Amino acid sequence: MKKLQFGKTTCLLVVFSVAAALVSSAQTYTTLASFNGANGLAPSGPVVQGLNGSFYGVTISGGNKCSDGTCGTVFEVTPGGKLTALHLFCSQANCADGYEPLPGLVLGANGNFYGMTSRGGANNGGTVFEISPAGKLTTLYSFCSAGKCPDGRAPQGTLMQAANGNLYGALFSGGSPTHCAGGCGTIFQITPAGVFSVFHSFCSTTECTHDGSFPRTGLTQGANGNYFGTTSSGGPSQVGIVYEITPGGKLGMLYNLCSEPNCADGWNAAVPPIQASNGNLYGTTTQGGASESGVLYNLTLAKRFSDLNDFCTGACSDGNSPTGLIQATDGNFYGVTTYGGAATSGVLYEFTAEGELNPLYEFCAKANCADGANPSGVTQATNGMFYGTASSGGAGSSSCSCGAIYRVATGLGPFVEANPNFGAVEKVVNVLGNGLTGTTSVTFNGTVAKFRVISDTYLKAQVPAGATTGAIEVTTPSGTLNSNVVFQVLP
Repeated sequence: MKKLQFGKTTCLLVVFSVAAALVSSAQTYTTLASFNGANGLAPSGPVVQGLNGSFYGVTISGGNKCSDGTCGTVFEVTPGGKLTALHLFCSQANCADGYEPLPGLVLGANGNFYGMTSRGGANNGGTVFEISPAGKLTTLYSFCSAGKCPDGRAPQGTLMQAANGNLYGALFSGGSPTHCAGGCGTIFQITPAGVFSVFHSFCSTTECTHDGSFPRTGLTQGANGNYFGTTSSGGPSQVGIVYEITPGGKLGMLYNLCSEPNCADGWNAAVPPIQASNGNLYGTTTQGGASESGVLYNLTLAKRFSDLNDFCTGACSDGNSPTGLIQATDGNFYGVTTYGGAATSGVLYEFTAEGELNPLYEFCAKANCADGANPSGVTQATNGMFYGTASSGGAGSSSCSCGAIYRVATGLGPFVEANPNFGAVEKVVNVLGNGLTGTTSVTFNGTVAKFRVISDTYLKAQVPAGATTGAIEVTTPSGTLNSNVVFQVLP
């Protein structure tokens, strides 16, 4: 395991909750709910917190709407562990609503959730869908709308809602380059109303050395307004790149994966990089590194790459094949690996600002993996705790290792989170939290804002005139809560 100093740039601009504490040496792991097949099988990706305080996600199988059980579901789980299947895919004739959803959902500014299916829809090329917290699903677009799929096919990763309000995603194949047989993938944009357009077609040059090909992850948006993602192929090494693309569609390569001998820098990213509080990008690859089990990397926007950790060190106590990665309110990074640990069933880990990786929980620690196995995502909720999914294990039934939803408490305190986390003056944004009833004040980087409490778990606030980029602060009867990341005030 490598132990590196991040440098002075990690004086961590993340704004902490007043009540936040350092991670304690003891963590409390709870299996919040287990799947039984009928309500879904194989949950995949992180859960997302809704305006009502519940958590939402997808299972890629189960639901009992397909003869082979592969249709999948959208689910809701309450903080108390009540699990409900909101939608069973392939409920419509000819699976017009799609099936086999992609991991993860995104919470839209309107309070609904957006996601994609990999199959089904009008052209059996997958779909983009919107679903309300009550379970009303609307298919916004069906991929492969014409011969040779110029709009793309085989959607990948999770959608992202950008500052312009549109949703962006990636498609593994299809697109327009004539020198790439069958197309090498696209980035698309779609409005919440369903107006679709191709944003970028990959492999714009012969051999795909400039912009890569075959993307397997979605995108994230940085503080500079640009979008970041990865491809699984192309680039000078032909195993993928990390790229940056402007809202105007200009794409540039930030890093060529597998640049180092024996791919010591890693390759095959399962998720897009995130931008941390110091402005750098952090991400993981599922392969490569010293043990060929993936790496955790740091990449500056000036294209300086650092391998921070090689997974599967020693007896693989740190895990292997890392997937999701987040930065929490203590400034440290948290993520999961699909495999590794004592039972080879995955690990939840913390990566500190000092450059040390600490395993927090090794999955399948209980008999018959009742606590879940093979995690695929983690998120921090506004109560300070971590939530995620495990694609197998659980205690849903005696005959079904169908997966579970877990919760881990580490001692971090509550905070508030804006959705969206950007907006111009007079823009009204949702602010998620807990115990918001009786709120007396909301400020944007110290500037007083108008607000209206909708429920105990969210309020609406208007970006005030004179506000600048910085923390949102909410004063409640129980104390003052700060936002987990700075709010970007747009021109």
